[in-house]
Amino acid sequence: MSADDGTDSSGSTDSGDSAAHPTHDPHEGLGARLNWLRAGVLGANDGIVSTAGLVVGVAGATDTQSTLLASGIAGLLAGSLSMASGEYVSVSTQRDTEKAALALERKELAESPEAEFEELVGLYRDKGLTETTARRVSQELTAHDALGAHAQTELGINPDDLANPWSAAIASFVAFSVGALLPLLAIVLPPHGWRVPVTVVSVLIALVATGWVSARLGRAAPGRAIARNVVGGALAMGITYLVGTLIGKVD
Repeated sequence: MSADDGTDSSGSTDSGDSAAHPTHDPHEGLGARLNWLRAGVLGANDGIVSTAGLVVGVAGATDTQSTLLASGIAGLLAGSLSMASGEYVSVSTQRDTEKAALALERKELAESPEAEFEELVGLYRDKGLTETTARRVSQELTAHDALGAHAQTELGINPDDLANPWSAAIASFVAFSVGALLPLLAIVLPPHGWRVPVTVVSVLIALVATGWVSARLGRAAPGRAIARNVVGGALAMGITYLVGTLIGKVD
């Protein structure tokens, strides 16, 4: 009898503590930070490739430093503002969806708390908890924060940490701008005759670095990511340079 009680008590306590505090999982916070970091690396990569393609294309038509600088700055601003605007719209839509789902959950909790409680019990039971433990965990979480318990378990939403469109927009703007600065500086700082070679080499080295970092953050083999980055960037610069050269000959 005592052995059975000890087993039940130990199992209930361990399972209850684990399920009752889902927001304290260190891997969840780490995963979110890695996602933001990976998004930043990819945003910088976009800035590198798009701006490099632009300035190298313009360099194919003209080698005037002021023209290259103006086109590079225009590309940097257009790209970063476009990225920021797109992120703001996208994350705002996500936030609106999360708020609507929370409002519906709040209404259901007010109108049918018993049914919602049984639903929560079922969700924890589906996660592998015993009926007794699932009910105990559900009772404790409901007493502490019913909406938070349902939102995180049923919807996968943390009511205290909704998606922030301004943070996403600013992060995209900064990441793209940082990436775009490399080809912009590489095309205007070297002397005449060295601008395109220096830009191409600098960009390819940067693409190797961003490909390696993005692969490591995603726990993937870096070879393919680096190859995709380098080939894509090289094609972008080669095609735009060819087009720029043809346009320059027409003039």
